[in-house]
Amino acid sequence: MLALLAVPVVGAVATTVIVTTTAGAEQTDTDGLIQAETWSAQNGARTENTGDTGGGKNVGWLANGDWMRYDNVDLGGTGSLTAGVRVAAASRAGGTVELRAGTQTGELLASYPVNYTGGWQTWTTKTVVSPTALTGKQTVFLVLKSDQGGDFINVNWLQFKRTPTATVPGSPTGGTTTTKPPTSAPPTSAPPAPQTGWPTVDAAKQAADTAAFFARKPKPVTNNPVKVPEFNAQCTVSHHNNDDPIVFPGLAGAAHNHTFFGNKTTDAASTTQSLLAGNTTCNPTGDHSAYWVPTLYQNGKVVDPKGAVTVYYGSRLKDPSRTQPFPLGLRMIAGDAKTQTDTPDKQGNHFWCAGIGGSTGRTPDGEYPVCAPTAELVRQITFPDCWDGVHLDSPNHKDHMANGDYTGACPKSHPVPIPSVSFVIAYPLNTNTTGITLSSGNGYSMHADFFNAWEPEELARRVRDCLDQGYKCNSAGNF
Repeated sequence: MLALLAVPVVGAVATTVIVTTTAGAEQTDTDGLIQAETWSAQNGARTENTGDTGGGKNVGWLANGDWMRYDNVDLGGTGSLTAGVRVAAASRAGGTVELRAGTQTGELLASYPVNYTGGWQTWTTKTVVSPTALTGKQTVFLVLKSDQGGDFINVNWLQFKRTPTATVPGSPTGGTTTTKPPTSAPPTSAPPAPQTGWPTVDAAKQAADTAAFFARKPKPVTNNPVKVPEFNAQCTVSHHNNDDPIVFPGLAGAAHNHTFFGNKTTDAASTTQSLLAGNTTCNPTGDHSAYWVPTLYQNGKVVDPKGAVTVYYGSRLKDPSRTQPFPLGLRMIAGDAKTQTDTPDKQGNHFWCAGIGGSTGRTPDGEYPVCAPTAELVRQITFPDCWDGVHLDSPNHKDHMANGDYTGACPKSHPVPIPSVSFVIAYPLNTNTTGITLSSGNGYSMHADFFNAWEPEELARRVRDCLDQGYKCNSAGNF
């Protein structure tokens, strides 16, 4: 069944929305089709199986302010651009789906009003002819808006398709309608794309720094310390925002919400120099590094880590004696925001309970542990400790790093042993762990970012004295 609705699109001319009720129908036109669950980043989204034939998975539990980001979406070249979404809603509150370019508040590509469709699996396809002049590959945000606070919509897929003219099925003449140009010219380009590539160190300086480091005489070991190569920083939460200077440098608001600890100035515009000049919440104060994780919510309310987050610096290699400081400005990510399922062995990527009594069970969905009253919810994220020796970053923020191989040494592709960074985060939750979500999705999407801005002398002293000699030091770098 087809219905034609005249719907005004914000910032553009009035546009005809073609609504096709397709419950139980299989999608056969896959040109430019993007499955909703293949996001690059998101806030508030969860996946589930779609009830009809050919539906695959859909994204649900979407409420006002939630969004999904899709990278490298090809909007094509010439001709009119038709933008579509397949949605379902059991809520009668209604709302709006917006497709925007570049950022959550970027150029409006399309806007769709959404009301009750008959159920969470009763699907409706909506399309509009977009007024945009953008072409080629763009970053696209799907943004949800509603006057109510609860979930109001499910999304199955979105689609962008170029045609010379916009064909309107079911029109009185059965013919075609020529697309009218917008009354005012929109921007011809989206905000700048995130920086990618392989930034390199200054090879001569790095070689000189490495030689000077290993020429450094370690401090004599005193006080009979524990034989573990380790020191730490204690860092409290500094702020929250939707920035990510590693994944989206220069693009304010382009990420899901993050909880930052350490450097107080961290935002989308952060650089190595700005971080070095910024104040920190860490002990020691010589650590100006930026650390961040997705924000944790319980029933929509932010839950910050309890007290200080402990950032451990250690080595998991068989021989830690050749460990050297990472270069100033090194960036890396551990974990993956796109991961929304458990590991096959059901053992990794988990929250756990620390303290007397430990875990007493699991939440109804099995995702989080329920802790004893004397324990608390904890998550640990560990970064690799082998570096390729050349690059400060890589396009996926991981390929310049590696873990030690089966022999307990760094692989030939990443031969330089550096400190292994590990966040241990305790949350003030124990017996009630229902209603927990992360800004990146469910608990399996937990990940962490590190942007090194240690004062070089402070870091070098700790690595040489503590890690290279294989002994445990405190935050001050003392035995």
